[in-house]
Amino acid sequence: MSPATLEPDTGIQIPSLDDHLCLGIYSASLAIQRTYKPMLDAMGITYPQYLVLNLLWSEDGQTVGGLAHHLDLEPSTLTPLLKRLEASGHVTRARNPENERQVLIHVTQKGRDLRAEVGCMGATLIANSGMSLEDLAALNQQVRKLRDNLNRHLRQPPPK
Repeated sequence: MSPATLEPDTGIQIPSLDDHLCLGIYSASLAIQRTYKPMLDAMGITYPQYLVLNLLWSEDGQTVGGLAHHLDLEPSTLTPLLKRLEASGHVTRARNPENERQVLIHVTQKGRDLRAEVGCMGATLIANSGMSLEDLAALNQQVRKLRDNLNRHLRQPPPK
């Protein structure tokens, strides 16, 4: 751990940036994306597009809102990404005939064909991480628990 600095006005010790959990998680996420990038570039998709396709591979025909919820994004943020996936032939977008306000996203055959190519990504991450599959699974579980707890707290009404 790096030495903390003392805040002059309050006397509170402020940890160095290296000791902030947020930096560790953020920089680890960036490192994972950089690890995946050469493989994703070869497939012609971006990391966020890969995440969307993963959701569709497990459950095709999701709504934009459903995908946005899974990715913790606003639907308006996701729409341009989905339009690019549609333009590249990986997905189709269509209004839900049962609810015209919803847009359903379906993976195309071209999008399904990418699924076979992503198998090496997990193996590459495990090999480059220096961690066992069990350690990575435990870490993932802890990070998801942290995310869920923080999101649960954020949904609570503020105290009066």
